[in-house]
Amino acid sequence: MRGVLVSGIAGLFLAYTGAFGTIEAPLGLRLVYWVAVLVGGAVWATACTRVTERFVDLDDRPWLEIAVLTAVISGPLTVAVWFVTGLAFTGRVYDLAVLPYMLGPVAAVTVVVTAVNVFLSRVVQTHATPGIAAPAAFLDRLPPKLRGARLLAVQSEDHYLRLHTDRGSDLILMRLSDALKELEGLEGAQTHRSWWVARDAVRDVARGDGRATLTLDGGVRAPVSRRHGRALRAAGWY
Repeated sequence: MRGVLVSGIAGLFLAYTGAFGTIEAPLGLRLVYWVAVLVGGAVWATACTRVTERFVDLDDRPWLEIAVLTAVISGPLTVAVWFVTGLAFTGRVYDLAVLPYMLGPVAAVTVVVTAVNVFLSRVVQTHATPGIAAPAAFLDRLPPKLRGARLLAVQSEDHYLRLHTDRGSDLILMRLSDALKELEGLEGAQTHRSWWVARDAVRDVARGDGRATLTLDGGVRAPVSRRHGRALRAAGWY
């Protein structure tokens, strides 16, 4: 939703300014065109991001992440923009000779919107609620064999989450982004794109090469990315 919102705002800006030679078109047409192109691009970018994350971990290198995503997103998106632009402004599909000239503008818009989304990604911290006996809805998702166990960490594995507890681990079908909302009520934080860790489970911190690794109760080791590490240090985790 954040990506769609950012893209929608960018679409409004490009429409009102008549970017890339569209200033001569009526404002109504520009609004429909730019917002549709940017929001459609956001949906495509979301799909590209999820696929890329499965094969490459770029959490520590935001500028490389922006470059990789821009390259992956821009190619197919340029073809879509070439097709839609011709129909929107001339009523016919542009000649193929026009297609290469579309790549530069598409890549320029993509890199800006991607950079905004990457740097708006926030580190999620969850907090215990004083006086609440059942602090987190996520605990109801523990499999029967782990019910009543102390939750140490949650690790994302493709479409599943591995739940690390003091009674062992197990998998459930859920996205980490959804789990983070339900973990509110437990004191912990996202330490990496793929990890949430309970603060009282941390027993040791090892640092090296600008990164950190948390050793938890039971010997579980959770990575800390550079991006998340700054927020954790500010919060006094280590």
